[in-house]
Order: sequence, then structure tokens, then C-alpha cells
Amino acid sequence: MATDDLLFMSATRAAALIRSRRLSPVEYVDAVLAEVARAQPRLNCFVTVAEEAARRDAAQAERAVMEGAPLGPLHGVPIHIKDLVDVAGMPTTHGSAIHAQAKPATKDDVLVARLRAAGAIIIGKTTTPEFGVKGLTDGPAFGITRNPWNLERTSGGSSGGAAAAVAAGLAPLGLGTDGAGSIRGPAACCGVVGLKPTLGAVPADAARDAFGNNTYAGPLARSVTDAALMHAVLAGPAGQDPWSLGGTSAARPVSPVLLGEDLSGLRIGHVPRCANPRVAVDVATNTRGALDAWAEMGAEVEEVDEAIDWIEYEGRVLYQANFAVFCAPFLPEWRDRMDPVTLAFMERGAQFTLADFRNAQFARTRLFRAVQALFDRYDLLVMPTMTRTALPAVFDAANDDVMVDGVPCGITRQGWTSPQYPFNLTGHPAVSLPSGFGADGLPTAVQVVGRWGAEADVLRLGALLERARPWSQHRPKTL
Repeated sequence: MATDDLLFMSATRAAALIRSRRLSPVEYVDAVLAEVARAQPRLNCFVTVAEEAARRDAAQAERAVMEGAPLGPLHGVPIHIKDLVDVAGMPTTHGSAIHAQAKPATKDDVLVARLRAAGAIIIGKTTTPEFGVKGLTDGPAFGITRNPWNLERTSGGSSGGAAAAVAAGLAPLGLGTDGAGSIRGPAACCGVVGLKPTLGAVPADAARDAFGNNTYAGPLARSVTDAALMHAVLAGPAGQDPWSLGGTSAARPVSPVLLGEDLSGLRIGHVPRCANPRVAVDVATNTRGALDAWAEMGAEVEEVDEAIDWIEYEGRVLYQANFAVFCAPFLPEWRDRMDPVTLAFMERGAQFTLADFRNAQFARTRLFRAVQALFDRYDLLVMPTMTRTALPAVFDAANDDVMVDGVPCGITRQGWTSPQYPFNLTGHPAVSLPSGFGADGLPTAVQVVGRWGAEADVLRLGALLERARPWSQHRPKTL
């Protein structure tokens, strides 16, 4: 098999070939590690590459195959983990100079443990901006992570290292986290699939505020099937996450209307804009192309035209106040070595009052109820994931205006990533799917949002789009 075909093979197919002894886990992991070594100097998407451990685990995986041992669904498949999540034997630096000298973690996060139990081989940790603070992946501690489609553009953030690596063929799967769009934004920038699950579907054992959590973990993959497979491995209750207990986010089966390819009776609500003032013409055109593809299958597509308060200001209160409190102890020693964006968000967050914070929490409930009301009329919601293609790799996320078709549209969460953060606050599942390419040759994306627990529905609609408008044959040429 040609090396390029091996590197861009789906995780599902690789696992099947390994089970049938037609693909060696050792050879597979060796090929991926060799490509990581070749691409890393230009992409800068890994903070740690665990070559020795990965090769050891690959050899063990190969022995298990040859001995006829029980094999998990990801047996022998290489995967990488965002550097906000603990992996035993590797440091967790959080993208920050503060933790650059951190000792290796002594145990795996629950999600890493589940991936290992499924047979996945951890090849390293991917880059994230400091504490996952922004929608671009760069920082004083590690430099700039670049987009494999165009090295002068960002890979998005904060799971930008994972998305860039998956898009570049540096393992078929990456574990990302998403606090305000941090899986879906990088997926959109890099032309891959990114799933933010329902609140509680995938446990967040490390969340500082377990009950007020709005941060999620999920897959970045090159296909919907791979994302679904990885999500199935990650999902399920865990004792330290109250949202994951008691069936509060129990998965729904696929809706009957989505089981086949005749979507007659499926109601899609098209949300053309959220809090953003504009959407680029090429993004809007590709979104319409996706909607038309589903309509040709029989779906009823209707534009959502009522005014919805997407609580951009209140969402900012919750987000920036969190960093103001969480990072305050670091300031006396580390201020001069922290990301200026982190410091700017902290400064703004510290200005909010307790009344501001509580009113923002109340607004979160109002937003949830407004979105729930939409699901009285629609089975799924669809909108662009981003307002435009990837921003320049060097961009001040705290102050610079996002330009959309030459028009300034505010900072990133107002002008670029506006369709993403609302669903961190409401808890609904949302997947970003490639929708085509913009006028600049970079990927565009469409977001599908479903009812609580309806990951199967959003993924199924994505799979139908993937079949109608295939994208996995496209590969970056910059490397």
C-alpha cells in the first residue's frame, strides 16, 4: 500500500485490516511517526511525540492480533490527545509556559483510558493555545500551529493541533476539547469532521465547575463514520461528572426518518446568522449546497427568520470571568510569559460584577429554552460553522477585527466563530462537516445541531452529506 494511502486511510478501515491481519500495527504506527517527523517542523501541531511508547504499544497490539486475543474497535489505530487532557507518562502543559516543565501525568484521564481500552495507540499530545483560551492555536510557549492547506493561515483553536494533524494524515483521529467551539472551529478551518457531544454524553472528569460546565471532549476525524466510532468509545457515565450520571444525556437512537436515504418528513431549520453580522459569500454558497443536497433527498428546509438573542455579551461574561478567576494566582510570577490574549480576557473578565455573572447564567437558561423551542418545529438546525475561511496565522484574537468579504465584523467570537459558542451554553450536540472550498482554496464548513442526546441524528445527516458531496479525496498539498 502506498504510504499516502496508508496515512489517509480511515480509522474504521485500518482497524478492520488489522483485525484481519492485512495491516501491521507496527508498520502503520511507524509510517505515521515518520510523517509526523517530516511535517512537524512546518505545521508545529505536536507538543509531545511519544515515539518509544507508541512503538512499544504497536508491537504489543501486533502480538495480540497474532495470538487471537479479543480486540477493541480501535485496535492498533494511532491517535493523538489535545494537551489539556492527561496521558500517563506525558506532561500536560496546557499550552502555557506556566506548565512547560510539568512532570509527566501519573494516570490517564478517563477518556484516554477508554481509548486505550478500545485498542488505540497514543502517539503524542497536540498543541493548544494557553488553557484553550482562543480560536487560534499559537502562544509564547510553543509558537504557531499552521493550517496544512495554507501555512500562512491558522488551524483554528483551541484544538488546532489535533485538527491540523488529522487533516495532514498524522493519525486518523484526534481527541479535542470544546469550550466555545474549540473542536468545531478547527475542524472547519482544516476540512475535517468535529463533534461536540451533548452535555454529559462524554464525561468531563477534570472540569473545575462540574455543575456549570460548558466544556466538552470529542473526536476530530476525516470521516463521519470515524467520528461516530470514536464518540461511541468515549461516551458513557463516569463518577466525577454529575451530568454524565442518571441518564441526563442518554443517547437517542437514530430518528426513523433518517435511517434511509429518503429524507421526506425531515424538517431542517436553516439559521443563516447567529450573533455575527455577515457570512462570506463563498461560505453561504457552500452552506446552500449542503442544504440543497439534503433537500434533493426529500428534506424540508426552512429558514429560521425569527429574532433570537444569541447572548454574545452574556456568553463573553461567563467565558472571560472564568479566566479572570482561574488564572489570577498565576499573575505575580507569570504575567510576562503569558499569552497577551489570556491577559486581555482576564482583564475584561475582572471588570464584570457578580450581578453581571448571575444575569449571564440566567441568560444561558433563556438561550437553552429558545433553542428548545426551535426543536418543536425542526428536527435539526443547520448553519455555517464559521463566517469565513481560516484567518491569518498571525492574528490578535483579543483586538483585531475579523474581515468578512472586506467588511470588519468584530473580534473572533463576534465576527468569525459566532455560530459555535451558543451550543456550548445550551448543551445540544453539534457537528462541523466540510462543505467545500472557499474562493481562497481553503475549506468551508457547515454545522448541524440536534436535540439533546441526538448525536446519532447529526452524524447520520452528516454521513448522507458526505455521500452526496464527498470530501475525503481532497488532501492538503502544502506538505
